[in-house]
Amino acid sequence: MDIAYIPSPSRGVLYLGPIPLRAYAFCIILGVVVAVWLGSKRWVARGGAKHTVGDIAVWAVPFGLVGGRLYHVITDGGRLYFAEGKNPWDALKIWEGGLGIWGAVALGAVGAWIGARRRGVPLPAYADAIAPGIALAQALGRWGNYFNQELYGRSTTLPWGLEIDKTLADGEVVKGVYHPTFLYESLWCVGVALLVIWADRRFTLGHGRAFALYVAAYTVGRFWIEWLRIDDAHVYFGLRLNDWVSIAVFLGAVAYFVIVGRTRPGREDPASIDPAAHQAAEEAGSGEQGGKAADQKAADGKAADEKAGKSADGDAGKPGKADGKPVPSKPAGPVADGAAAAGTVGEDAKNPI
Repeated sequence: MDIAYIPSPSRGVLYLGPIPLRAYAFCIILGVVVAVWLGSKRWVARGGAKHTVGDIAVWAVPFGLVGGRLYHVITDGGRLYFAEGKNPWDALKIWEGGLGIWGAVALGAVGAWIGARRRGVPLPAYADAIAPGIALAQALGRWGNYFNQELYGRSTTLPWGLEIDKTLADGEVVKGVYHPTFLYESLWCVGVALLVIWADRRFTLGHGRAFALYVAAYTVGRFWIEWLRIDDAHVYFGLRLNDWVSIAVFLGAVAYFVIVGRTRPGREDPASIDPAAHQAAEEAGSGEQGGKAADQKAADGKAADEKAGKSADGDAGKPGKADGKPVPSKPAGPVADGAAAAGTVGEDAKNPI
């Protein structure tokens, strides 16, 4: 009986005229968008300004991409790009895959530190807000490996095995069913994101502890997933390089989580994490007070006008007055008519036609 396995995509790039649209790049971009969106929501909930996460990401993302590529080239470049018969310029083709998460997080943290410093934001608080978003970005980014048919595991007969059918650059044909390690890591990262969100709400994590929890949880998954992979890697004392890195980073993250939890429990004061948020709040408060003052002034002016109008109406109803001034009485009878005629003649004499 044939078992339905997970099929591999026939190709990982589409062409819009001469422009290539690569699925790997789309997965990375989508991951960045989700990370910034979720991070912004969490940052605002902590008392920060709406656009702070995005402004800092402008620094963190490019640094992270460069760091991820550097880690990949340093650890695997000797056989992939700089060995005999290889093209060193291929090391720049980031769209073909090859981003090391350790380098991405390390150098991305440097970029985030620069952006946070420029905004007056404490880096640990920012890291706590963005942590689950990074995990989701990794979950989405791993699907880029699926479209590139790379980073799969050992052969398997499990029903969720991944069918691979591709030809390598050296002409070797790879065909078979393997563990979909990209899928394992993607699902694991989603679980890490949910764990961090839950723990952050349950225990009010702060001062970088939510980020440390993300790092520790991710490395646990990366350790056993790395054990399944069969792509070439440096091996020391029976373990792949990334396994040793996972162990070291896990221990560092746990130590940070425990020490900071004892020395600085709880979460940062919302008033201390983002000066831009409080500046905006002050400006909004000033604008509201100014608006109330303007409304009150307009109301006072309207009341004064109504009072003046009533006064004028009362004076107009009294005889012998116009606009509050006495009006001379008009002579009655023939004398008055004669005076009026004399006045008319005089005016005509002064202004002849």
